[in-house]
Amino acid sequence: MSVTIKDIAKSLGISYSTVSRALNNKPGVSKKMREKVVNEAKRMGYQPNGMARGLVKKQSRTIGLIIPDIANSFFGEVTQGIIDTANENGYTILLCISNWNFDIEKKHLNTLLEKRVDGIILKPAKDDIDEKYLSQINVPFIVLEGWRGDKDYSYVKVDNKKGGYMATKYLIERGYKNIAYAGGRKDSHSNMERVEGYIKALKENGMKVNHDLIRHNDFTIKGGYQLAEILLNSGKHVDAIFAGNDVIALGILDYAATHGYIVPEQIGVIGFDDIFYAELPQIQLTTIRQPKYILGKNTLEILLDEIKDEEDRINKAMILEPKLIVRKTTR
Repeated sequence: MSVTIKDIAKSLGISYSTVSRALNNKPGVSKKMREKVVNEAKRMGYQPNGMARGLVKKQSRTIGLIIPDIANSFFGEVTQGIIDTANENGYTILLCISNWNFDIEKKHLNTLLEKRVDGIILKPAKDDIDEKYLSQINVPFIVLEGWRGDKDYSYVKVDNKKGGYMATKYLIERGYKNIAYAGGRKDSHSNMERVEGYIKALKENGMKVNHDLIRHNDFTIKGGYQLAEILLNSGKHVDAIFAGNDVIALGILDYAATHGYIVPEQIGVIGFDDIFYAELPQIQLTTIRQPKYILGKNTLEILLDEIKDEEDRINKAMILEPKLIVRKTTR
């Protein structure tokens, strides 16, 4: 049977309210008495009833996190930053996976709201979310990789356009002439921002933008493989491919390896994200690094600020800087 505050009070011969004030660090209790109560609580194995305390404070000390994919280590590293920051602040994360399915995402969202979480972090399964959908979220929330035009909610993201520009510019500087873009879905804002950066770099360097060399598929290894097959058999003499993320890049490298292309001499490949296995000796992928752990950490810190100042909160946008990481898949 679990130990209660009343049990501690009876053991010490003091009032219930004195024990409660001491354990909750409230005024009206001397330092000596507080230490005495805390030590007795530890000795007796007292565990606070988080649910009851939450009902009193109208807080659950839980945060809902909805992400679309756990297989991609990008989301794993972002999630780790969120979880570590939650632990440091006394919060628990309730993790939900939508598998890029909007209907599943909606069910997860409803479940989290029913559980009365204090806040929600959402990476939408689709980017064209409307105001009506977001208006049902009656707790503070923040969007991972939000759209640059959003002003109705807070978000944290990396500067995708700058990253796309950096990747393409580097390929040009390394002497590649026919650079293709192999990206994720067209309805992904982050993907299309990377395309913007790609186009900007080509134009600034006097290179023609060939829209036949801008292709889209899923953010998967299979999607990357299929895109490489299309681009490298297009007759456009493609000698470099900027991949929309590292997972797509792995699919491109797989196709190149199985079809006799020499990387990086015949075909250069650059990715985006810098997931952990991009630096493996067998891969050594040149890529654009997103500060994934910091992305997760900052996202939760902003959300906690909004929970604290819920009535006076102001929507915030944080855009993080990408970084070029040069390895062996480019000249």
